Amino acid sequence: MKSLKIGIVGALLSIAIALGGSSAAIQGVVRDSKGHVIRGADVRIESRDGSKLIKTVKTDANGRYVSEGLNAGVYRVTLVVNGTVKASIMNTRTSTDRPTQLNFDLRPASASQAGAAGKHMVWMPSTTGSHIGGRWVEADEAGNADAGSLNVHKADAEAYHRDQEQNAQGLKNQGPPAGPP
Repeated sequence: MKSLKIGIVGALLSIAIALGGSSAAIQGVVRDSKGHVIRGADVRIESRDGSKLIKTVKTDANGRYVSEGLNAGVYRVTLVVNGTVKASIMNTRTSTDRPTQLNFDLRPASASQAGAAGKHMVWMPSTTGSHIGGRWVEADEAGNADAGSLNVHKADAEAYHRDQEQNAQGLKNQGPPAGPP
């Protein structure tokens, strides 16, 4: 009988903790390179690998944002200003004991970054049949990814076959390989 009472009290305590609002939150302030707050920016809370958008909140007139009601865990937090991704923070850890403070202080581009005019980050969704989530890659204004960022060239089967035939034809025109000296 005593163990039954302890079991019931334990169950009630567990339910009370679960219903007691034990959710996590991420909050912060967004500032531009001059230190001024940015209002109306989107702060996207995504799954750790970026494959799922959990929630989007906007900064208020004071540049502050609060995203409440999250499960304790690890998230990717992305800042979008006027439709452009300005920053993405990976591995933002939340807990139920206190809100996670995550401020965005944007900095002016350095001289080396200024030479990369026309470059921006683009979200590439996962390819068909892949269990790997999408990823961010750097691309120019024409949408071409930097060498090595994708390391894949997409072509149709006809273009691939045509390239193989041209390579084979080129080898026939060269003649046999030179023998040993």
